[in-house]
Amino acid sequence: MDKLEEIKKLISEIRKHNINYYVYDNPTISDAEYDKLYYRLVDLENETGIILPNSPTQRVGDTVLDGFTKKRHEVPLYSLNKVRDYEDLRSWMNEMQNKTGGTDFVMEYKFDGLQIVLKYDNGEFVSATTRGNGSVGEDVSLQVKTIKSVPLTIEFKGELLVQGEGMMTNKAFAKYNKNNEEKLKNPRNAAAGAIRNLDPKETAKRELDYFCYSVLKCEGKEFSTQSEMHEFLKANGFQTGIYFAVVKDIEGAVKEIEKVDKLKSKLDVLIDGMVIKINKVAPREKIGFTNKFPKWAIAYKFEAQEITTEILDVAWQVGRSGRVTPIAILAPVELAGATVSRATLNNIEDIQRKGVFKNSRVFVRRSNEVIPEVMGLAEKLPSSTEILPPKVCPSCGHELTRTGPLLFCFNHYGCKEQIVDRLSHFASRDAFNIEGFSEKTASLFYDKLNVRKLSDIYNIKKEDLLSLDSFKEKKSENIYNSIQNSKKIELNRFLYALGISEVGNKTAKDLAKHFYNLDAIKNASLEELSNIRDVGGVIAQKIYEFFRSEDNLKEINNLLNQGVKIIETKESVQNSSSSFYNKTVVLTGSLENYTRKQAEEIIEKLGGKTSSSVSKNTDFVLVGSDAGSKYDKAVALGVKTINESEFIEMINS
Repeated sequence: MDKLEEIKKLISEIRKHNINYYVYDNPTISDAEYDKLYYRLVDLENETGIILPNSPTQRVGDTVLDGFTKKRHEVPLYSLNKVRDYEDLRSWMNEMQNKTGGTDFVMEYKFDGLQIVLKYDNGEFVSATTRGNGSVGEDVSLQVKTIKSVPLTIEFKGELLVQGEGMMTNKAFAKYNKNNEEKLKNPRNAAAGAIRNLDPKETAKRELDYFCYSVLKCEGKEFSTQSEMHEFLKANGFQTGIYFAVVKDIEGAVKEIEKVDKLKSKLDVLIDGMVIKINKVAPREKIGFTNKFPKWAIAYKFEAQEITTEILDVAWQVGRSGRVTPIAILAPVELAGATVSRATLNNIEDIQRKGVFKNSRVFVRRSNEVIPEVMGLAEKLPSSTEILPPKVCPSCGHELTRTGPLLFCFNHYGCKEQIVDRLSHFASRDAFNIEGFSEKTASLFYDKLNVRKLSDIYNIKKEDLLSLDSFKEKKSENIYNSIQNSKKIELNRFLYALGISEVGNKTAKDLAKHFYNLDAIKNASLEELSNIRDVGGVIAQKIYEFFRSEDNLKEINNLLNQGVKIIETKESVQNSSSSFYNKTVVLTGSLENYTRKQAEEIIEKLGGKTSSSVSKNTDFVLVGSDAGSKYDKAVALGVKTINESEFIEMINS
């Protein structure tokens, strides 16, 4: 046997043992025997200079990256909606039964790690991308190649996107801390830190794992159930975890939840709940998604963990609305896989109701991955003292106003902490998306450039930026251009950027879709606002009051006078005469006159929606050059296809 053939044979054999160990939990050789094979491969590669792309020796890169490349997801990623009791779960399962005409359900662990999407083409690993904001993530391909449970080659030869969780097992965590002076705090953060380390060799030292649970895209292949998808992943060498169950009803689901809840502390991986999905794949597209979640899947969260620790101090934090919130500074403690050193105390009345003191031992709960909360008094100590609310703002010294249980600083244009928070929110990705404009940048602009209002951002000149110590020519040019380029903005993002109390991304989108332009929102009555689905009376009141404030209206006018142009949604969903109204469109191939995103935005503005996969429910498939299997499937299903010329004609009509 020549050396190239031996290299290929060793790669194949090592891959087989990796699958046995990581996927089937059934190693067939000892660690020493595995090492012997591995180092024989290393020696052969050194002798011959032949290193194949799928060699396991290439999992650790030699290049330290300057920074991570941002990468747009081909398929949008969503979070999971959550239930905390069996009645809510029963209600959801009954609803799914009604919508599908009957289905069973699959149950999987809800892993507590870092979500990562892997891409394969022609059986070869192509890339790995973190979840990011669901639309854009970080390219961490070199780091993920160090994870031995991520196959570098698979049997399936079509284009494939899979979704899973980067994890550090408890065993790997203990081993690392035993062998290293600098100790890791917990497996979850250790995994996230390792994936985001610019040096893949450092990632490799933590011996991470990857648990795969979903197929996002599979060229030329359809799955009828989640069970089929699960078997496909295993057959292609992906580690899926040691648990997968199919249940028919709430009784079966409860039985599985209680079984796993009792055993979770003995698992080698961190889980914080269970994921329940309808097993059938076909109805999922019809059931659809909210702005954040798939409606056909749910997460059941285990009872939140509680622990006691001491309140060392209380910090009063000023938010962008001027609300001053108490934050407990805690003696650091491990809780639900994280080191907790701060927890919310909510408001003055909450402090009094719970009877907690500074320098007292308290119960702290961490739930649903939000900031931990002080739940109540565990023990009053001799040194305990009453927590008294401040009389003046901790940021600017302005006298505070109490409204019920809440404290406010109404020095809106003179309080640094709330101004900086407002500026950084305004410039954030989901608002005006001013690249490079962080909270640190906002603080610097406040101190050095006298930026006090949102509209002041557009008064900044390039020479102003060059006067700042940390701003060189390139950085100044980039942020200046980013500020100027941000002036054209969709209505929903403009509304979100204004920082209206209680108005998040979804509410901003609901307002934009309902009213179509800013003037209609400004002039809307309280009743009109209250009647919008998912808005309700409390939020409607906040919106109504915001647009009755002379200061707020003046600031909006200032922004418009500075050249901010709002892309209104006049031709949006209400345009029932559009050829795309209430239609589902799939795009495939490359267009000459539009990017894919531009085409999708046009379709949505004309009342349609886009999908990533072709089904019998698809109305049109827009076909560009180099179209893939979606075109073939459309023809097979009899779905109408249109080319770019027809698309333009339909837009113009």
